[in-house]
Amino acid sequence: MLDTLSLYVVAPEILLLVMACVIAMVDLGVKSRLRGLTYWLSLGTLAVVTWLCVEFALTGGSLYGFGGMVVSDPMGNWLKAFSALAVLVTLVYGRPYAAERDMLRGGELFTLSLFSLLGIFVMISGSNFLAIYLGLELLTLSSYALVALRRDHERATEAAMKYFVLGAMASGFLLYGISMLYGATGSLDISRVFEAIASGRIRHDVLVFGLVFIVAGLAFKLGAVPFHMWVPDVYQGAPTAVTLMIGAAPELAAFAIAIRLLVEGLLPLAIDWQQMLMVLSVASLLVGNLAAIAQTNLKRMLAYSTISQMGFVLLGLTAGFVGGSLANAYNAYSASMFYVVTYVLTTLATFGIILLLAREGFESEEIADLAGLNQRSPLYAGIMAICMFSLAGIPPLVGFYAKLTVLQALVASGEGLYIGLAVFAVLASLIGAFYYLRVVKVMYFDAPLTATRVTAPGHVRAVLSLNGALVLVLGILPGGLMALCGEAVVRTLAG
Repeated sequence: MLDTLSLYVVAPEILLLVMACVIAMVDLGVKSRLRGLTYWLSLGTLAVVTWLCVEFALTGGSLYGFGGMVVSDPMGNWLKAFSALAVLVTLVYGRPYAAERDMLRGGELFTLSLFSLLGIFVMISGSNFLAIYLGLELLTLSSYALVALRRDHERATEAAMKYFVLGAMASGFLLYGISMLYGATGSLDISRVFEAIASGRIRHDVLVFGLVFIVAGLAFKLGAVPFHMWVPDVYQGAPTAVTLMIGAAPELAAFAIAIRLLVEGLLPLAIDWQQMLMVLSVASLLVGNLAAIAQTNLKRMLAYSTISQMGFVLLGLTAGFVGGSLANAYNAYSASMFYVVTYVLTTLATFGIILLLAREGFESEEIADLAGLNQRSPLYAGIMAICMFSLAGIPPLVGFYAKLTVLQALVASGEGLYIGLAVFAVLASLIGAFYYLRVVKVMYFDAPLTATRVTAPGHVRAVLSLNGALVLVLGILPGGLMALCGEAVVRTLAG
């Protein structure tokens, strides 16, 4: 019989699962082309789930359920709240786009989005290797279906096939790594794996062999070089609303499982996995920024931008265990969490503008399609410019502070290697500034290709304006969010 504590720990997941099933059933009776009832039910569900996760984050410590397979802790609950909010905003931005492309014939866009969010929640809550893997599979299977949602669209179908084949390979890497660790430690429970490795009785080479496959699987989910090959093709080929769905909230889940697996489970092997992450981060910063310069397709450029941004997230994770001490751990891991949260916030606004500019039969995904946007709509050009400046790391926007916190964590280690990595990251960011500023130049200084005014439903315009304002306000006043991330990491790792 299930105990009350276990049900309490997974209350957000239960609510999400029940409502996803209810919405799928209700949608059968909806005849509207815009699926109005399904849409508002989905937004209401996501709003309630977000509120519930925030309540858990503010009031609860670390609670374990189902025999320690799942955990409810401050870091996990905040990441779940941000993920639910990201999916909510994605649906707000993506509904007009999806309706114009006949993607709302059924309610699959909404139900699959909720199920992918459920997978994210299970990944974030997992305190057992098997639970994390099940969450990952639920997320990826839903994502494959979302990418292929335009069944009559050749490029979307091709992107879904590439995503499926490469995603299956990455899942295999992760599962093989988990099986190696299980064979070495005799447990799938993260805390017991930690204890078994810390005891020093297990052969180091066996553990590192399993660790290599786990890091490879994680690198694929984060889109880090050299496991990045799926990112540009899927970003470009998927319908733009789906690109945002797979490019925002899942990054929060990828960060969460990196903390769960590497920090909470495999910290005694930190010297080994930190070296691997250093190589991945340097390669991601270099390849992502250089490849983005050559792109003319905006979605493809943003895909390579994502690869370079994830390089910064990985850099933060490399600086936690330095010189045999964990003194820098909370600072480094909270900097990475702050970076990934602010990256998702900026990405939402960026793709919101792209979705807004898309019209029926016209995708607006080339950089040239933004030409003269300031003359057509100063508000939306301003929001896009704020996002580009933020991604480039220009003050006083939130992207600047995110980069600064990661660089501070690297420099605070006092090690020459980490200071060298910080210098390299700054130089890579200077390269990246070129392609972000090119977008701003096209919007403000090129002649518009069309005189069509940019219009949007009132609630979409309000959410987009708030999204853009947050990128600016959190850059000017970053202390609150940074303190939230710091406290969440401290309470979670200490608990």
